[in-house]
Amino acid sequence: MKNRPIRSTAKENYDDLAPTFVEYTEKVLFGDVWRRENLSLRDRSLITISALIAAEHLNQLPYHLNLAHENGLSNEEIIETITHLAFYVGWPRAASALDIIKKEGEKSPPPQN
Repeated sequence: MKNRPIRSTAKENYDDLAPTFVEYTEKVLFGDVWRRENLSLRDRSLITISALIAAEHLNQLPYHLNLAHENGLSNEEIIETITHLAFYVGWPRAASALDIIKKEGEKSPPPQN
């Protein structure tokens, strides 16, 4: 069974500017790749957050942190992942990601047990 659909923000952000980009984002990335059953949505979120931090693509991190919470990751698991990543991708990248989490703190759900 396919994973549940993921709501993209591409249309509201880029539809007038880059409709083909929106189409690929919604149909291929979130309409196919994220829905494949080979990995859970939780695992896909963990992988995506890790990749964004490793590549310093932090502008996309708030969206994916929210999605990670929706997909069952707790703040503690995300912070532990970032702490682990610090040793592999660099302390400054991990610290920058933690800064974003700190700024998003009011918006994040309470930690899950």
